[in-house]
Amino acid sequence: MFLFCSKPEQATPMTTPTDPAVDAARLYLDFDSFFASAEQHFNPALRNRPVGVVPLDATHTGCIAVSRQARRLGVRSGMTIKDARAIIPDMAFVVARHDVYVRLHQRILSVIDGCVPIAHVRSIDEVVCHLLPAEAQNALALAATIKARLAAAFSEGLTCSIGIGPTELLAKIAAEMDKPDGTVMLRTADLPQRLADLPLGDLPGISKGMQARLAAAGVQDFTGLWGLAAKQARMIWGSVEGERFWNGLHGHHSERPTTQKGMFGHSRMLPRDWRTPDRIAICARLLTASAARRLRRADMRATRLTLGLRGGGHPGARGVRPQGDSWHWETGLPPTRDDHGLLLALAQGLEAARAQVRFRPRSVSVMLHGLIAEGAMIADLFGTAPGADGAASDDAVRARWERVSDLMDALRASHGPQAITLGPPAQMPGGYLGAKIAFGRIPDAADFSHAPVADDATQFVTV
Repeated sequence: MFLFCSKPEQATPMTTPTDPAVDAARLYLDFDSFFASAEQHFNPALRNRPVGVVPLDATHTGCIAVSRQARRLGVRSGMTIKDARAIIPDMAFVVARHDVYVRLHQRILSVIDGCVPIAHVRSIDEVVCHLLPAEAQNALALAATIKARLAAAFSEGLTCSIGIGPTELLAKIAAEMDKPDGTVMLRTADLPQRLADLPLGDLPGISKGMQARLAAAGVQDFTGLWGLAAKQARMIWGSVEGERFWNGLHGHHSERPTTQKGMFGHSRMLPRDWRTPDRIAICARLLTASAARRLRRADMRATRLTLGLRGGGHPGARGVRPQGDSWHWETGLPPTRDDHGLLLALAQGLEAARAQVRFRPRSVSVMLHGLIAEGAMIADLFGTAPGADGAASDDAVRARWERVSDLMDALRASHGPQAITLGPPAQMPGGYLGAKIAFGRIPDAADFSHAPVADDATQFVTV
């Protein structure tokens, strides 16, 4: 419970005169149902049809994206194919093609950048542009130009909603206000009245947990949130992020701090026939190898490895998954970057999992963390000493395996991602192991462990 004085400091409502240079300082583009729209763009037969994008060719899998046509009829992301077909019997389902979406994303950025420079790419389907005063004077015309250029370069099914506002947060809120294919400008003079009816859960960054914190502080709606003072927001959030949110909401720029990479990790939902110890081990090895390649490309080493397994049921109609069992194992290791050293550490975790896990896992995750940059490495005084039997030192053995990993990376770069593996090659259903698109991370081309999929090679669900 947060306790405030009886007369809390109130934020002063914005009553400044309309100034386009301020009101239109940020332009935010949010593409509508991007994965599903991408599939409709590449396959004209899918346009104007209800479409669901799924990770696997299996009826029990859930939709990771649905088209606007499906959404209008009541289908939501997270629904299984079976549940979606109960609502729309003739709905089309396609298997996700993440490398295709990344290539389309890069082409989209090129078109946008030809209209106005992109300041930040926030996700595969969201970008923000910082407008100069001259651009801000004609922000709505600029938004129309961007949409026209995108329509000319792609197709009518691939649309974006554009928000314009004094700050990135307000521009992002505006982009959500008239989906799909809308354009909304939020001016300082409009606030807070224009957002008074907006549910707190619809605001970016306001999770269910944050809503609970706000409710404990007596904040039940947007008007109450707007009335907080910056210091009160900081207290509720429990960090400076609350003050940054307050600044963004009240039209004050507050740039995000540069983040440092803290880990390289991947996770994967397991098909039903992959929930056995042997196949879980194969999946974990593939995830580790993928994370290790990213580690080397970043010139980093890991000093800790975590293996995680989760159980649990399938998500319901709202995409909420029941809480299930979980198990985590972690170990320390010398600063490591090679596949061999990381897979040896993983093998210890898999052995512990076989002995300790008493539930049937439905997902597996591997995380490499405790990162050290190559330039910050300090040699181990004792690691260079040969063993008692005259065997090579730990550092010498590790250096040999590092050269092996570097050679394998070079062979994959020149002869294809499947040219060589450490151990037997393996593939999981659905592919894209370690290269799926997640919020905040768009895979590099080098993340994909298979030959590129053609843009027009739509992969329809067959079950």
